Amino acid sequence: MSGGTIIAIPVDEDAGLESEVCPHFGHAAAFALVEVEGGRITACRVVANPMADHHQPGVLPGFVRDTGANVLLAGGLGPRAVDLLHGFGIEVATGAEGCVRDAVTAFLAGDISGVTPCEHDHDHGGGCQEHGHHDGGPA
Repeated sequence: MSGGTIIAIPVDEDAGLESEVCPHFGHAAAFALVEVEGGRITACRVVANPMADHHQPGVLPGFVRDTGANVLLAGGLGPRAVDLLHGFGIEVATGAEGCVRDAVTAFLAGDISGVTPCEHDHDHGGGCQEHGHHDGGPA
């Protein structure tokens, strides 16, 4: 894709832009791949996570790279995944919640930026209809 951005977002289901963001990168059933050009969402497709049933730390960042994504927007992820994604030239932002459409809109508005590594002892909730500013801190 020339001139645009592809944002990968871990999700629990295949409901397109209405898919809920999976709170933990490594446990996602699939990834929404959202194409953005000129600050607008132009397309979205969902691809299954081939490692959903057998999560192996350090492997999933390569899968994200292979999707063509140049941004990963997640609820939370570990520091090793962040380092690997950065090594592939993929921008990472955490703190995403709700549905994919809302998360991408918040990211494009600058409301989600930076990385807060996942602590692995969290409880995430929320839905597509819940809105609010998120400063990138723990979800």
